[in-house]
Order: sequence, then C-alpha cells, then structure tokens
Amino acid sequence: MHANSTNETVMSPSGTAATSADRKPPAVLARMLSLHDFEAAARARLPRPIFGYIAGAAEDNASRDDNREVFDEYAFVTRVLRDVSRRTQAVELFGARYASPFGIAPMGIAALSVYRGDLVLARAARDAGVPAIMSATSLIPMEDVVSECPGTWFQAYLPGDQARIDALVDRVRRAGFQVLVVTVDIPVSANRENNVRSGFSTPLRPSLRLAWDGMLRPRWLVETLLRTWARHGMPHFENSFATRGAPIVSSSVMRDFSARDNLGWEHMSAIRRRWPGPLVIKGLIGVDDARMAKRIGADGVILSNHGGRQLDGAASPMRTLERVVQALGPAYPVMIDGGFRRGSDVLKALALGARMAFVGRPFNYAAAVAGESGVRHAIGLLRAEIDRNMAMLGVDRCEALGPDALIRKA
Repeated sequence: MHANSTNETVMSPSGTAATSADRKPPAVLARMLSLHDFEAAARARLPRPIFGYIAGAAEDNASRDDNREVFDEYAFVTRVLRDVSRRTQAVELFGARYASPFGIAPMGIAALSVYRGDLVLARAARDAGVPAIMSATSLIPMEDVVSECPGTWFQAYLPGDQARIDALVDRVRRAGFQVLVVTVDIPVSANRENNVRSGFSTPLRPSLRLAWDGMLRPRWLVETLLRTWARHGMPHFENSFATRGAPIVSSSVMRDFSARDNLGWEHMSAIRRRWPGPLVIKGLIGVDDARMAKRIGADGVILSNHGGRQLDGAASPMRTLERVVQALGPAYPVMIDGGFRRGSDVLKALALGARMAFVGRPFNYAAAVAGESGVRHAIGLLRAEIDRNMAMLGVDRCEALGPDALIRKA
C-alpha cells in the first residue's frame, strides 16, 4: 500500500494505530497545496512579533536563505522502466520503523503559535508515524507530551554546569523519552535583529504593538493566548532544567539561557555515560565535529545551522552532508535539517546519505493556520510528494537512493 493511499493504517513507533480516516478538514486547508503556502497564511493569523520570531533568523538571513538555495544546485537523474508499484518510504532508525523519512524539528515556544502547540505537533507526528522532537524551550511540561505521545524525542539545551546537566538528563529519562537530542550550536545568544524589528523580545514584554496585533487577530487572541492563560496560567519555560523555569515575561529568562560558552566534549561524554538510550548531537556542520560525536559514543548526529538563527554565514548542512556521511560511514545515522520544504528536498538529502530530514518552520505555520489538522495536512502533502518523486526517480525504497541520482548544476 502506497504512502498516499486514502485510508492507509500505519503503526507509530509507540505502537499506536493511526488512520487517515475521513474527517472534514478546515476550509482553509483546501488552499494549502504545498508547505510553502502555509507561511503566508500563518503571517495573516499570527501577531507580527510571534510570526517574526518564527520566520526570522540572524542578522541578514544569509544562512537561512542559503538553506533554501542549495537545493536548486542539484538536479535529479531519473531511471525509467523500473517496477515501483510496491514502493515504500518507510525507514528504520534507532530500532523504530517510521512511515516516512522526515520528522518535525524542535521549535521553541510553539505554544504561542497555537494552543498547546507542542502537543499539537507531537500528536500529528504520532498519528502519521513520523518522529517529532520536543524543544527544551517549550511552554508545556515534557511529562505531559511524552505521556500522550511516547515516541516523541526530547531536545535539550544544556545549562552550564555538570550537576544541572545530570539533573536534567535524569528528568528526561524519568519522563520516559527514548531518544535524547542535545543541541550544541548556541554557546552565546545570536544577533537576531529580526526579532527587534518585529517587536519580539525575550523575555516577552507586553507592548502596544503586541496588544494591537492581538486585537487585529481575535482568533489567535481568544483561542491561543487567552485560552492558555485561563486554563494554565502564565506560561513558563518548563523544560530547560530539572525544575520549572522562569515565566515567559520574567527578566530572569535571559540569565537562564546564558552560561553555555563553557560546554565541551567532556560534557557530551558525561551525558553518554549517564543516558542509556539513543543519544543524538544536533548543530554540527563539519566533518571533524561529526567524527568527534561518533568517537564519544553519540548514536547519531543532526547536521544543522539552526535554521540560520545562530551564526549568519554558516554553511548550509546540505553543503557538507556528503562529506560527513563518507567520513562516518553509511551505517552511522546522519540526519539533517534546514530549509526543507518539498519532497524533492528530502530525497536530495537521502541521495547524499542522510537517514532522515527534519522540517521546522512549515509545521509551525501549519499548526498556526489549522491546529492539528493543519500539521496532519502538511505531513500528508510532503509524504505525497515523496511518493510521486520516488516513482518518477525509479526507486522503490529510500535506501535505493544514492549520489548517482543527483548531478550538480554547472
């Protein structure tokens, strides 16, 4: 049964049966024909500061834009007259079988885009049989998410001392997460001028601009902000440490997110000794760092420039992917994120050796536009593109893709 079949049933990694049973989708989704379409729709639905936080990157957005442009440098070499009638896009990773070779990247403060945003993303991923990575900078306790969606991965930003690191790792383990992702590319806070220009700040400060934007977008104001306050009180950063973090409006927020410039590989080695499950290091770009991650015992890496949100001018991970895979060997799980919008983007990464691609902003936009239905629709669009493209490439499984399926444009 193909991935784009109407009523396909798949098993999520947690063993939950998921069906694409007919449900009447929100009318707006009829206009969402690709992941690109969600961005403009989300811009219209979110207050400018919230949208600006999601869409923006560091300084001149050069790395963010290069993450998209790099895909145009590759063209496919198709194979014809191949029997692809039994094609599947399922992949295996860390002992779990996923229905597609993509997942939902970690995105901070998703609960400001849509009510209970982290749960919205995790539920949609669970039902579709793909992985979702919960961000440490979330506003919902990790325990709430993993209890409902056991296949979710957790992504940590590490505090600056070993005792607090150990306590956080222990909390993640007690919560029941199986895969721990440690993001390592934030020794200091980035220069995000886009946030200032759009009116977003950390801590989040009430302002006339935010109030006015909220009044202009009453659906967001009522269904997301006021509903959150009424049911859960003031949002806090729930998962940065072993204990509850600061309120999102607290002046101590930046202090909690600082003091990371002393982290080193010895901290990763200590986590490896303490964490019993799959350990993934995210935020690498170069071969040397990837080799070091493998050497200290990480079970996989996610090549990433943080969506262009840290060092502006950092290379797109697609530019180093093939070299990293060659250095680490084809059996070692190399994953990637940054700029993925089309099924063809995912397949290009797989052809260069990636085991899985993670997609961030479009799923956040989809959640803002139509909640869980929007994320399910976005997953379905990407899955259908992959299915069609695999057929036209002449491959019946993801593992059949290799560098010979691509050429670099002159």
